[in-house]
Amino acid sequence: MQTLLRYYSFSLGFTALCFVLAGWYGWASTGSVSATLSILWIVFVLSILEVSLSFDNAVVNATVLREMDPVWQQRFLTIGILIAVFGMRIVFPIAIVAIAAGLGPLEAIDLSLNDPVRYERIVSGAHIGIAGFGGSFLAMVGLTFFFDEEKDVHWISVIERAISKVSSIPAVEIGLVLALIYGISTTLNAADQTTFLTAAILGLITFIGVNALGAMIEQREARKKAAGEIVRSGLGGFLYLEVLDASFSFDGVIGAFALSNNMIIIALGLSVGAMFVRSMTIHLVRAGTLSQYRYLEHGAFWAIIALGGIMLVSARWHIPETITGLIGAMMIGLSLWWSLRYNKRNPEG
Repeated sequence: MQTLLRYYSFSLGFTALCFVLAGWYGWASTGSVSATLSILWIVFVLSILEVSLSFDNAVVNATVLREMDPVWQQRFLTIGILIAVFGMRIVFPIAIVAIAAGLGPLEAIDLSLNDPVRYERIVSGAHIGIAGFGGSFLAMVGLTFFFDEEKDVHWISVIERAISKVSSIPAVEIGLVLALIYGISTTLNAADQTTFLTAAILGLITFIGVNALGAMIEQREARKKAAGEIVRSGLGGFLYLEVLDASFSFDGVIGAFALSNNMIIIALGLSVGAMFVRSMTIHLVRAGTLSQYRYLEHGAFWAIIALGGIMLVSARWHIPETITGLIGAMMIGLSLWWSLRYNKRNPEG
């Protein structure tokens, strides 16, 4: 218990602070005990929603972080969480409204506080572009993990071995994502089709660009290391994780409007969830959990593929966030159980 508290004590304190702020805001804005309790309940549900949608995000974060320099690990866990909490949960929805409605930042903030119904309508109206960008980026993240000819550990063997056999074909995962994007675009009307295709292609370009930057930095570091210099940079991994976290955040921000259209309530609830994702990431890295559970990464990346596919499909058909969260939780749970079974059967491993 003490070990767990070491990783989650800050998140628990942050959660208490957010609930105090939610209670104060509820009472100050409504003057009603029942309304205040309703706001507290919505904040609680939003935090659970964010954690359920983002556990696979924590696993993938840990996968990248464990290969990064400790200095950059700390930067991601400090600066990165500020971007995740303040940037994606507060600034991002306001930026969408400002761009979509042609408003200034202060006008968008005023709209979010004083006309939440219109604010929600504008954010939800941007869903097609968000679905295209976030879905294509996440689909590429998941597929790239499996389309690796050097990968020798397989969880769903029939599928993963088959993927591994064709992974030597250049850009095959990009082709698959493009085919899916095109197929979904044919079901949309002309205006939505243009928005969706543009956003999805930008998502692909962003993925390729971030990975290209990371590869260039790694090559530079390799040359420095060969020359005997000290290598300390993890900029490529940091940027990759920030874009990845942003892509995960899209789904939670849009889904939050199913429970509330109040920006303050949404920000408090999602920030609690984001902070727990940070704690889970630290726990996974520091405790070496990924190495203890053989197939946990596989479950996380399958969940990411599912989330990316669901986001793309949601441009045409609405899929409840509950289903998205359950699919992710199921994949993580099954991979964890499979890992425990493997450990029991192979204690020497």
